[in-house]
Amino acid sequence: MFRGLSAFPLTPTTEEGVDERAFSALVARLAAAGVDSVGALGSTGGYAYLTREERARVTALAVEAADGVPVMVGIGALRTAQVLAHAEDAQKAGASAVLLAPMTYQPLTEDEVFGLYEDVTRELSVPLCVYDNPRTTHVDFTDELHGRIAGLPNVAAVKIPPVPGDRAAARQRVAALRALLPETVSVGVSGDWSAATGLNAGCDTWYSVIGGLFPRTALALTRAARSGDAEGALARSTRLEPLWELFRAYGGLRVVSAAAAQLGLAAEPNLPLPLRGLPADARRRLVTVLEELELELDANA
Repeated sequence: MFRGLSAFPLTPTTEEGVDERAFSALVARLAAAGVDSVGALGSTGGYAYLTREERARVTALAVEAADGVPVMVGIGALRTAQVLAHAEDAQKAGASAVLLAPMTYQPLTEDEVFGLYEDVTRELSVPLCVYDNPRTTHVDFTDELHGRIAGLPNVAAVKIPPVPGDRAAARQRVAALRALLPETVSVGVSGDWSAATGLNAGCDTWYSVIGGLFPRTALALTRAARSGDAEGALARSTRLEPLWELFRAYGGLRVVSAAAAQLGLAAEPNLPLPLRGLPADARRRLVTVLEELELELDANA
C-alpha cells in the first residue's frame, strides 16, 4: 500500500467534537476517486488535538468510509504508553497500517527516538510508516537513524520532508536515504509543492494534503510522475504554485480547512482551538486561487 497517492483528509472538528458526517463524506470521496490509500489522523487530520476516544472513532469511520481502500492511521502521542494505546485502537478498527511521528515536549536523543519505534513495532501486527516531520515535531532524523529504525520489524515505509527543488539534488537526497534502508522499505515525500520533484527523484509515494480534498488533481500529478512523464508532473505542480504559495505561508492545514468550508465540504469553523482559520486577506486570495485553478470541479466531481 506504500505506493502512489496517499491522501490525507481534514478531520472537521469544533469544540463540540468531530463532525462525523463531514469526515466520512470526505473519506468516501477519496475512495470513489481511486486514491491508493487514505491517511487518516495525520497532521492534516489534527490527530494531536483529539482524545483517544475521538481518534478511535475517527479511525473506525475512516475504515468504513474507505470501503476497502487501505487506511493508514496516525498514532503519535507524547508518551509511549499512549502511542501503544492508539496503535491497539487502530488495529482493532481494521487499519491497514499506522503512521508514527515522535511527538515530544522535551528534546529527544536519537536513542530515545529509536527506543520509541522499537517499543511500538514490537507490539504491532500491521506495517508502520515512519513520519519524519521536523516542522511540527521538532525532531530531526539523520539518515543513519532512519536506517536503524528501518531495520525494526514491521517498518515498511518512511515519510520524508520536502526534497530539494533542484532535480539532481533531489535524486541525490533520495538515493542517499535509500542506500541505508532495506529494499522492503518504501520512501515517500511530503510537502505538496515538493511532490513532483520527489516522485521524479524516485520516491514511491506522495503523502498528500491536497489529495485529501482534491484527489483527482493529486492523482493526475502522481500518475504522470510514476508513468515516467517527469515534465508532465512538474507542469501540473507548477500550475498549482498559487496554492503552494498559500501552503508555505499559512500551512496546509489552514488552507484546506478554509477550502473545505468554501466548497461546502465542511462547516466553519472546523479546526479545534486554539487553531484558527486563514486571515481574511488570505481567505480572499484562496477563493481566487480555487476559481482560477478550477479546483471546485475536482471537489464536486
